[in-house]
Amino acid sequence: MPANSSTTPPPPRLLERLSQVIPLRHYSYRTEQAYAFWTKRFVYFHKLRHPAEMGEAEVAEFLSFLALDRNVAVATQDQALNALVFLYRHVLEKPLGDLPGVYRA
Repeated sequence: MPANSSTTPPPPRLLERLSQVIPLRHYSYRTEQAYAFWTKRFVYFHKLRHPAEMGEAEVAEFLSFLALDRNVAVATQDQALNALVFLYRHVLEKPLGDLPGVYRA
């Protein structure tokens, strides 16, 4: 049966929304790729929970995991942090507060 043409399309998925917002803020395509990568890593780390269901504690846990378990460089951890701050502030419109207890690389 054909879809009803009067129905509204579903809202954009998280990564689609991210790719819509980044150019509006004049970020580069490479930044978009990096932010999408870190968003996916964050979601998979938390067993496919949607970021809207999570907050500062989960971001802090992920960043600490990168430093302690993955031994990433400071710049890598900073890029992951910037990606998640962007995601929460500009895509989810739910800015992050303080990130207590983050172990820095």
